[in-house]
Amino acid sequence: MLISSPCVVSLTWRLEDTQGNLIDELEAPVDFFVGGDDLLAKVEEALLGQETGFAAKLHLEPEHAFGDYVPELVFFEDRAIFPEAVEPGMQFDGPPPGAKTEGLVEDAIYTVTEVYPSHVVLDGNHPLAGIALRLDLKVLDVREATEDETANSSVTTPGLSVLQTAPSGGKLH
Repeated sequence: MLISSPCVVSLTWRLEDTQGNLIDELEAPVDFFVGGDDLLAKVEEALLGQETGFAAKLHLEPEHAFGDYVPELVFFEDRAIFPEAVEPGMQFDGPPPGAKTEGLVEDAIYTVTEVYPSHVVLDGNHPLAGIALRLDLKVLDVREATEDETANSSVTTPGLSVLQTAPSGGKLH
């Protein structure tokens, strides 16, 4: 079956920054919906018209991946509004309760980057914003999307770990 929208592809991949540092690796195949929100547009573009066994090495500039890094999305909040156990890497879906910074985007995911006695630093940028990426991927299977997947524009259990969460390890910015 040729990859076309809508369908589901099973992929493995290795995602690195341009210096070869590993960011994410899918060694076991994970299903992604083509024609929805599961994959970056440039990844879908490379997959369309291909079939099982297709492999590619993609270079993704920030504008084709997770956007440019926006310093204005980094802000400070009073330490008192956070739980005692707050630590770098924790994430909040939307501004944390009690946040006083004006103009915060409600549907952003905010990552705690630093914790001080008086304040906490939050970053509303995607953890991979501003970073050019290398993606080495392989298509292991292609199938028709189910009605539910088509209605949701996503597989039922999305596996793209880098879309919303910070990779483990050191600082990216």
